[in-house]
Amino acid sequence: MSLADLEWRVIGEETRPGPMTMALEAAAAETVAAGGPATVRVYTWPDTLSLGYGQDPDTIDWEFCKREDVGVTRRLTGGGAIYHDSVADISYGIIAPADAVPGDLMACYEQFCEPVLDAFERMGVDASFADDERSAVHQPACYLRQLHPAHDIVGPDGRKLSGNAQYRQKDAVIQHGSLSVSLRPDRHCGCFTADPDSERFTERVGAIDEYADIDRADAVETLRSTLAEWVDATEGSWTDDELARAREHAKEKFDADEWIRRSP
Repeated sequence: MSLADLEWRVIGEETRPGPMTMALEAAAAETVAAGGPATVRVYTWPDTLSLGYGQDPDTIDWEFCKREDVGVTRRLTGGGAIYHDSVADISYGIIAPADAVPGDLMACYEQFCEPVLDAFERMGVDASFADDERSAVHQPACYLRQLHPAHDIVGPDGRKLSGNAQYRQKDAVIQHGSLSVSLRPDRHCGCFTADPDSERFTERVGAIDEYADIDRADAVETLRSTLAEWVDATEGSWTDDELARAREHAKEKFDADEWIRRSP
C-alpha cells in the first residue's frame, strides 16, 4: 500500500479551541486505523500555547497566558512549546495509516514535508530543510531550539519558518506542523518563565510576509490546495461520530490539567 492507493479527504480552514484541535487528530487517527479515509487538514489555532509531550510545566508563565488570553494544551509530539497565533500562524496535519508510509522516520518526514515545501515555493518563498546546526537559544521554546535538518524548514537567510513533528501509533501516523505567516515575538516569548529575548527570537525565526508579497488568506489557500493535490484529496468534513469522539478525547486528555500540567 502507498499514499496514492488511499482515499483522502482535505479539511480546512477551521478554528477550534486548542484541546479540540489536538483531539480531532486523535479521532482522525482512529478513523484511518479502522479503514476510513486518510486526512490532510489546514487549521488556525485561537491564540494558544501547545506544550511538547515532555514539556516541564514550570517553564511556562501561566499568569501571562491567563492575562493575555492564551489557551494552553499539550501535544502528543515532542519538542518545545509553540505559541500559535490566530493571525501569525497557519497549521496543517497529515493523518495516514502506518502501513502506507516509510518505516524510517527520516524518510517519512521527507515524504510528508514535500507538500509543505511545495506550498512555500508557490507562495514565492525560497524555503528548504535546515542545514545549519545552530545551537539552542532557549530549549523550552520549539522555535528557539537547535535546528534539526530532518523536520525544521528555514527561509533563504536560514531563519526557521516551519516546525514539523510526528507521532506514530500502531495503525496510524500523524504529522502536524506550523508555518509562520508573520511574527509576534513579544507574545511568543512572554509565554515562558525565562521570557527569552524578543530580539534574539527575530534573529532565529522568520515569517512568510518577510520573504513574499502574499496575504494570509492566500497563504492558507495555497497550503490547503497543495496538500489536497499532493494526495488527490476530495473536499471533506468531520463526521458526527468523529466530533463526538474528539470531544471525549478533549475532555479526558487535551483539556485536562492532569495532562496539560503534568511533570515530565
